[in-house]
Amino acid sequence: MDKKLKIYQKAILSFLEQYSSFLPANWEQVENQVIADKENHHYQLIRMGWNGKEHIHYALFHFDLREGKILIQENRTDLPIIDELVALGIQKDDIILAFQEMPQA
Repeated sequence: MDKKLKIYQKAILSFLEQYSSFLPANWEQVENQVIADKENHHYQLIRMGWNGKEHIHYALFHFDLREGKILIQENRTDLPIIDELVALGIQKDDIILAFQEMPQA
């Protein structure tokens, strides 16, 4: 694994671990899980459990590493995560918001 990929992987995992400790105060039966497929470079923070009779299960964050870039596949928050990833050592030009439509050439 090249140096850049290791740095990016470590930054993503650090970010996800940090946010895994945050839960809505009123969701006592809900937990966060960091899912890391290091071989295929897929990383997620999953929120799951029960809120009363409602089953909760969704990806709060989903990142993929491809061709030296970080693709943000999902961000279900209003957090400025690009700035946070840059602060963790990721080059801004290497961050792609994959969930937004790309302009046609």
